[in-house]
Amino acid sequence: MASAGIPGAILPLVIATEVLGALAVILGWHTRLVGFLLAGYTLLTAVFFHTNFADQTQTLMFLKNVSITGAFLLLTAHGAGRLSLDKRRV
Repeated sequence: MASAGIPGAILPLVIATEVLGALAVILGWHTRLVGFLLAGYTLLTAVFFHTNFADQTQTLMFLKNVSITGAFLLLTAHGAGRLSLDKRRV
């Protein structure tokens, strides 16, 4: 992260976002909100870290992150499944 100009001090926040976001999606807890936030996080990750399109690997990583963003937006649009915590609250 430091090599991309982002302070390493926010690394714990990044780790917490990834771990807690994954758990929220797996459990189906506030799926639409978490999906939207993780879509933004994943797109920002692509823009900050994978913009060297001269390198084929970086281009592939950028497109991977864009496709994951699309999957998170699908979660945002459709919500969680019937076995989720979101469905139990309703």
